[in-house]
Amino acid sequence: MISAERAIKTLRRDSTISAVLKWSVVGGLILLPLTGRGLPLGGVFLVIGIGWVALSYFSARGSSMAADSPSLIASGQFDAAEQEIEKVIRSFWLFRSVKLLGLHHLAMLRHAQRQWRESALLSRALLRQKLTGLPGVARTARLVLADSLLELGDLAGAQETLLSIYAQRLTLVEAMNLLLVQLDYESRIEAWPAMFSNITAKLQLAELMPATSSARTQAMLALAADKTGHPDWSAWLRRRAELLIDVNELTAQRPILKQLWN
Repeated sequence: MISAERAIKTLRRDSTISAVLKWSVVGGLILLPLTGRGLPLGGVFLVIGIGWVALSYFSARGSSMAADSPSLIASGQFDAAEQEIEKVIRSFWLFRSVKLLGLHHLAMLRHAQRQWRESALLSRALLRQKLTGLPGVARTARLVLADSLLELGDLAGAQETLLSIYAQRLTLVEAMNLLLVQLDYESRIEAWPAMFSNITAKLQLAELMPATSSARTQAMLALAADKTGHPDWSAWLRRRAELLIDVNELTAQRPILKQLWN
């Protein structure tokens, strides 16, 4: 198992090597015609070109390898995902994006494994990188970071991270994940009116979620309804949550919800 610190250190090292290699090739292509008199320049350029194409092809295979990890994580095949991610992180890739995806998938895996500290470390390291070509990765990394910080009890850090997400244009899946994290945060600061506001739209998102996430969302909304004086809403939402998940499992995940079944 590769640690967060080791993965981050490997990313920094390989990013430096990749940058040096690229600039060396560019510099060589510029300087060779000026300084390489007597050398078979055509052959030299051919060798450089073949080497570059080979590295590019190898890195393209790395992108394909990195793409398999999320499906393994989603299906609960954590050991298989660990092996794939470790291969990506430990190998050298010409394309920086391959290593960044590997780091992102490791953060997702650690989050799924409930290793909150490692997940937060990896997500923060990823967000320090230039992710202009990977906007989806940047948004997901912020969501993973916010949820991990909540689990670690860092409410201020979670709030700061959530604020950085609100102004962004999200996909449907990202919007559902944001709602789940947002309700969790608001319940911890007892922002019950904010949780209950716009409840119809929140329910529409909840209905599209997987069963466990949907149950937790509706239970959180039921608690907010109870706290804001809407007993009919609270009872209805509580019953819907009961249909989706065992109450003991739900309250074990979020002890604050025990109030609904006292």
